[in-house]
Amino acid sequence: MSQAPYLSVVSPCFNEELVLPDFYKRMKAACDDLGQTYEIVLVNDGSRDRTPILMDELAGRDAHVVAVHLSRNHGHQLALSAGLTVSRGENVLVIDADLQDPPELLSSMMDRREAGVDVVYGKRRERAGETWFKRMTAHWFYRFLDSLTDTPIPRDTGDFRLMSRRSVDWLLSMPERHRFIRGMVSWIGFKQEPIIYDRDPRFAGESKYPLRRMLRLAMDAITGFSIKPLTLAVYLAMASGGLSLLFVVYAVLSWFGGEAALGWSSLMVVVSMMSCLQFVMLGIQGQYLGRLYEQSKGRPLFIIDRIQAADSLASSRDGRASSIYPASSRRAA
Repeated sequence: MSQAPYLSVVSPCFNEELVLPDFYKRMKAACDDLGQTYEIVLVNDGSRDRTPILMDELAGRDAHVVAVHLSRNHGHQLALSAGLTVSRGENVLVIDADLQDPPELLSSMMDRREAGVDVVYGKRRERAGETWFKRMTAHWFYRFLDSLTDTPIPRDTGDFRLMSRRSVDWLLSMPERHRFIRGMVSWIGFKQEPIIYDRDPRFAGESKYPLRRMLRLAMDAITGFSIKPLTLAVYLAMASGGLSLLFVVYAVLSWFGGEAALGWSSLMVVVSMMSCLQFVMLGIQGQYLGRLYEQSKGRPLFIIDRIQAADSLASSRDGRASSIYPASSRRAA
């Protein structure tokens, strides 16, 4: 594998010891069916179970497997970015290791890719094995995000997609720390098409996206692709100003009419309403300012501890990616 392979498969892994062997078997079979050179890049995102051991074992006996170990848990989106940085393929498949997205779709996705489509993304028709709450929140999140952003982001999609090398290079040139990769890929453009499929239940283990992480990803998506929440502050200020003016008119008319104006109760209502609006707007602005602050530090997006691979390029991979700085300083598309 001294030359760039035809296909790279990138899969972030966090505590996936129960599913990793089966994922490897199905993914390898799908890649073998293509009859092309390939590599499977597994990224250990600070796992605390036997996932790192299993990854090294796979890399030791199969030259197609590259085990990338991060220095700590960086989160799914940054772990995925690390895998994309290490990958060398002309085509890159992004897929989670939980087997909710079927590896067997690779052949159909590759057919569209060879027809000239730069990005073939999986669009979920059914989401088996997920709670009604998760399905409902995901449904409304994508529609809410679509109403906020100027960049059309396909609804009901995840990070499961097949990309051309030029799409991956442009993605890696984007230095955002708070990454919403499916949105970033949409922003890149080029020719993109969906492939419709039914998402399977998780094969084993538990979801790595509890409510807290889902909310964080949603915040990254909204603040990363829209400034409309900031614009909302202007409209709310105008609305609250108009409402306050009505209270002033009411108070003046009551005074001229000799009626006692409402005192403490009406005052507390107005003060409470204005205070609530102010704190909401300060919170929204704080989210944007916080992201600007973290981005300004210029710290590495992630740090790779070591790379285990059977091919002769393992040392060069490790030397290139052992300390990763924002992609704009590493690679020009």
